[in-house]
Amino acid sequence: MPLGTPNGFDALPPPEMAEHAERVGVKKAALPWDTTLMLAVLGGAFIALGGVFAVVASTGSAALPFGVARVLTGVAFSLGLVLVVVGGAELFTGNNLIVMAWVSGKIRLSQLLRNWALVYLGNLVGAVATAGLCFVAGLHQLGQGAVGEAALASAHGKLGYGFLQAFALGVLANVLVCLAVWLSFSARSTTDRILAVVPPVAAFVAAGFEHSVANMFFLPFAMAIEAARGAPTFSVGQLWLANLIPVTLGNLVGGSGLVGLVYWRIYLRRARAA
Repeated sequence: MPLGTPNGFDALPPPEMAEHAERVGVKKAALPWDTTLMLAVLGGAFIALGGVFAVVASTGSAALPFGVARVLTGVAFSLGLVLVVVGGAELFTGNNLIVMAWVSGKIRLSQLLRNWALVYLGNLVGAVATAGLCFVAGLHQLGQGAVGEAALASAHGKLGYGFLQAFALGVLANVLVCLAVWLSFSARSTTDRILAVVPPVAAFVAAGFEHSVANMFFLPFAMAIEAARGAPTFSVGQLWLANLIPVTLGNLVGGSGLVGLVYWRIYLRRARAA
């Protein structure tokens, strides 16, 4: 059987991955709004669960070499995207690849923007709700409060960037996230998908890049911890202005522009022109 045929066992080659990404974009854009929103809530919750794993994994990691501790945290966080890709959910950053279906003329701009808006909202609801549930469950009290301290240190670091730096970190993060999703399009099995997703996600976390949906968990969780201690150090407005807005814009540029449009230009532009 020829390599890359739909019924074969070999991984899809990049040209067929591009066609698959385009078909996936068309299907995602056509989903009913309520289905999209519910899947997006799941996506936000899944990424938040990856964040929970990452926070616990990073607690007490000062005893490890810096690089080893970062990689360990990144591998733990990759649980979130594995759940999204294998379990089935909608994720704003991964859905930036829908731009490939739009520039091919397969969906309208209104469909693209509708999907992004619904998924972003659903991701926010799912991530914040998971942060609240984790706080009520007392996650921050594990390790005699060490997990809470690790969560606070992470949040304060995320709020310490300037706008341009947060934007650039967002660009880099979603280049790797969308490459992880792109690689999963070549997969023929669940094992393939997991193996494709973990390295890029672990890399972006280890390098300290910024992911908007992950921060929808990390920052509200830290706010809840500070509020319980009666010593809040940042507001909801600061959360958006100092992190979520520039990181979201960076994620859009990285995922849509540097991955989606680049691969469309390489593999699908001629088909569109024809």
